[in-house]
Amino acid sequence: MSSNPENFNSTKDFVSVRYMVDDVDAAVGFYTKHLGFSVRMSAAPAFADVVRGQLRLLLSGPTSSAGRAMPDGAVPGPGGWNRIHLIVSDIAAEVDRLRAAGVPFRNDIVRGPGGQQILLEDPAGNVVELFQPAGA
Repeated sequence: MSSNPENFNSTKDFVSVRYMVDDVDAAVGFYTKHLGFSVRMSAAPAFADVVRGQLRLLLSGPTSSAGRAMPDGAVPGPGGWNRIHLIVSDIAAEVDRLRAAGVPFRNDIVRGPGGQQILLEDPAGNVVELFQPAGA
């Protein structure tokens, strides 16, 4: 998995997703080491911006502006079931590689008419889906 951020100059060139994380440095390490993202900008411990192709993840820690409490007192936090979806060419090999690195998975590979998928978690508990299209 690799990223090529130098081909993109403006934030309008990206699809951006914000993930709330407990530890920005741990999240950056996870996405760059295991999933092929590159650091675009870091203001750790509050925030970092990582990219993979045209996908931009805004990794926001508890001290970031995105981590501020809502008017009702609710505090944004990581986790849940919404997720980014990364296409892979060999899901079994990716799962083996990531399991060997100690990455936690929520399930085993699921097969359907469109392909195969599996869910893993980043260090904050945010979900990442690996997907191999049918016939790939």
